[in-house]
Amino acid sequence: MEKYLYLTLNLLSFSIPFLFSFERRWLHFIQYFKPYILAIIAIAIPFILWDIWFTQIGVWGFNPRYLTGLDIYNLPIEEILFFILIPYPSNFIHYSLLYFFPRTALNPRFARILALILGLAAIAVAITHTQRLYTLTSFGTAGILLLAQYRYRWPIFNRYILSFLLILIPFILVNGWLTGSYTPEPVVWYNDDQNLGIRVGTIPIEDFFYCFTMLYSSALLFEHLLKKFNYKIPNCWQYD
Repeated sequence: MEKYLYLTLNLLSFSIPFLFSFERRWLHFIQYFKPYILAIIAIAIPFILWDIWFTQIGVWGFNPRYLTGLDIYNLPIEEILFFILIPYPSNFIHYSLLYFFPRTALNPRFARILALILGLAAIAVAITHTQRLYTLTSFGTAGILLLAQYRYRWPIFNRYILSFLLILIPFILVNGWLTGSYTPEPVVWYNDDQNLGIRVGTIPIEDFFYCFTMLYSSALLFEHLLKKFNYKIPNCWQYD
């Protein structure tokens, strides 16, 4: 049964929030499925291409012990599913928090300054470690996104950054499992020549920036599609 570990983690992470999406007494999130899944898939595509490239050049790889053996372009099917199934429950946490705690938000000015500081810090790490590909790309893309946040002042950030702190809890549990916290060998291994070598437990620090870029990008795109498709947006999701 070991070969189903990665697949099982994906499905379990997705299944409970997906089932709660049908709950009519509060969020009834399933009504936004079309723009939500389109946003997830659109963001998944460049991340999957990034993943294929890094797997090919050995920045990271996968342990066949925990895989079903089905690959697409030398990428395990479980890894491809990760980019579809994991963002769904992750950002579902954000929209659930908006429903239950609609007034919780950072001061807009403070949030903008925070985005600037984090963006500049991430860019600084990236440009001082250009020889480490995972560090360069993960910190670099997060830094660009945060500086774009500073420039364009997307109001979602004022509340999303707080949600992200809670999103990190299941992220650490799942990613810890994938990186070897609870198994004799990691499901996903990393070439430490291509990262800073700093880990939170077994998780490379770069994964946190990679995660933020993927999830926040999909949330931004989702909200753009909500407006494009003329969905009625709940009052609790209003950021202004």
